[in-house]
Amino acid sequence: MAVKRHDLVRCRRALGFTQETLAEALGVERSTVRRWESGDSSPLPFQRPRLARLLQVGTKELEDLLTVAPATTSRSTERVGYALRRPSGVDLIVAAELRSEMESLTIRYDAVASATLLAEAGQQLNKVAFLADEAPAGRVQRELRSLQADAATLMGQLIWDTSQRRDHESARAYYAQSLEVARHLRDRATEGHALLRTSYVALYGANDHRQGLELALQAAQTTRKASHALTGLALLHAAEAHAFLGEDSKCERALFGAEKHLERSDGTDAAHELFTPTHFGRLAGSCCLSLGRFDKAQQFLQDTASRMQGRRKSRAIVLGNLTLTAIRRGDLDDALVVFNDAVDELQGTRGGGGMNIVFRAARELRPWRAEIAVQEAQDRLLALMEAA
Repeated sequence: MAVKRHDLVRCRRALGFTQETLAEALGVERSTVRRWESGDSSPLPFQRPRLARLLQVGTKELEDLLTVAPATTSRSTERVGYALRRPSGVDLIVAAELRSEMESLTIRYDAVASATLLAEAGQQLNKVAFLADEAPAGRVQRELRSLQADAATLMGQLIWDTSQRRDHESARAYYAQSLEVARHLRDRATEGHALLRTSYVALYGANDHRQGLELALQAAQTTRKASHALTGLALLHAAEAHAFLGEDSKCERALFGAEKHLERSDGTDAAHELFTPTHFGRLAGSCCLSLGRFDKAQQFLQDTASRMQGRRKSRAIVLGNLTLTAIRRGDLDDALVVFNDAVDELQGTRGGGGMNIVFRAARELRPWRAEIAVQEAQDRLLALMEAA
């Protein structure tokens, strides 16, 4: 879902609004503002007067902001191209254009196969790093360095996901690049995000749960005064690490701490857009599954899955865990329904996390492999892998 209404985005940012804070002021969901900016929908007639007042524009100016015009993207491309030819003259407008391109990639991440974004993300990182090296010291260079750190983190995510969470070395290398830049900038939120992503490699790739726990707690400590959203997310993953290790009471304490921080996150948070309302249920459900609390896991995961339409990679992970919950409860019929839903989500994204969990569920279905319905479900998964 690429950003198409660039002028609307620039106007929002110039007035200090994030997508979240503008949505709150209008009484709509953040996803609604996101769809407006992508050109997938438009404000309803009764919403436009208030939107115009918040953006401090008249009716005609608002209509101009809402125009989806290819020329806007062309002007953006020309500005960035000019800066690449004369990098010493790069300015904040070009930095903002590059940030918009980056946000477009991030928005698409959870809806499409990571492999389709790799080339574009790599080009983006190279452009930003080149301009940051050549830009004069000051605000512009700092903004470009910050964007370089974010782009490196995204590249780590994409490579790890594309490799079905096997290429740990490349992912860690990109996260290390992000860490180096963030520490140079003394940007605790960006540093914490890179640490948290590194913890995922240990937790969900290398299965080194103790190292993953240490990295998640380090991320939480790093961001404690910079971002409630990131601190909460880091504690959620620390809770899951405790659950993997069978540390029941420590898991509960981490979940409690995460919930408190996430409740305090708002639109002013440096990393608020990394957090979604379904994060807590997704991780709490996974914790309960690992600790053998299957009824509670089912409650968390069913509620979370029902609220995740459109976030296909994340939803596949939740459905995979819900399948495991049903299997371990001995409910084969329910397990097969959810298993097939998970495969449906994987059809368009092939997300590494979801794929790994759904394959684990397929292995746990082996005691019923004589059942025709089980054979058909497993054949669907194998066909998906062959297509990939």
